[in-house]
Amino acid sequence: MRTNDAQMLVLSALADGPLHGYAVNTAIERMTGARLGRGSLSGALARLHGKGLIAYLDGDGRRRPVRLTDDGRAALGRELGALADVTGRLFETVVPDRIAYQERLAATDQVRAYKQVLLDALDARPGHLVLDWGCGPGSDLDALARAVTARGRVLGIDHDPEMVRRAGALPHAHVLHADVHRLPLAADSADRVRTDRLLQHLADVPRALAEAHRVLRPGGRLVAAEPDWDTLAVDHPDLDIARAWSRHLADRIVRNPVIGRQLPRLAAQSGLDVRAVVPVTSVYREVRAADQVLGLHRNTERAVAGGYLTRRQADDFLDHLARGPFLASVTLHVVTAEKPRR
Repeated sequence: MRTNDAQMLVLSALADGPLHGYAVNTAIERMTGARLGRGSLSGALARLHGKGLIAYLDGDGRRRPVRLTDDGRAALGRELGALADVTGRLFETVVPDRIAYQERLAATDQVRAYKQVLLDALDARPGHLVLDWGCGPGSDLDALARAVTARGRVLGIDHDPEMVRRAGALPHAHVLHADVHRLPLAADSADRVRTDRLLQHLADVPRALAEAHRVLRPGGRLVAAEPDWDTLAVDHPDLDIARAWSRHLADRIVRNPVIGRQLPRLAAQSGLDVRAVVPVTSVYREVRAADQVLGLHRNTERAVAGGYLTRRQADDFLDHLARGPFLASVTLHVVTAEKPRR
């Protein structure tokens, strides 16, 4: 709904039945977070009445109810249809291919920013053996290989055969199809373990961290970048709707939604010494860019199916995001931990 169009806001407020003027403005406030000024409301009512889109019912003064006419309901339907067309063009409505999703994430400014923090913290040096856990299609293997030079080696590890095939096709790439919970590698064999947004999906994070401790050499380093999805914030005038949307994502979409905050504790419990925790907040001010990361439309539909949002709340949420201004943010933690020297 065009929130800058007072007439369309009035039509939307009347969609569920007749209301008097004060109640119309209350409904508009629930939808947009702000009431229309007295002049804007009265002007919109007068123009809609003049166009035959609303009709007054019996009543006294300001308490006189207003209803949609058949023409008014048709006009509202046309506007909603136009909005659905805009939403369909603006938001992704199908789940993207896994490899394409990883590759486009790696190309965004927000992801490049924290990946640089991760690379700096890793401090991979010539001659090192670096394990890239959850290497995906191999987006980061080249940068790691440059750091260790020809004297060292980078070994990408992924459990997905298609990811392994794609990464293994890269020049000079070494990729292993394996489960990070149980690696076919010798103890005390690796200088660095790098993992980027993998632990949030694992079935047993403590077991994986114990495996990192096992394969690292004394003094070796684990650097992990993991989000805390409880920090996800999407601006919307109705905080209950925004919070319900974010809560659904944390409750239902991600297996370990707050691993970012838990990781320092879990790493310490695995026997690693935690050296640093660096928070990196990604901010999105363009809805298309955020949709490519957050799946705004897909996860809104899932929130409806899961009972977190009503259909009307979901439509209002997507409408506001489509019309803007848009703002969303989420914080990821880059955790550096080392295996103690004997």
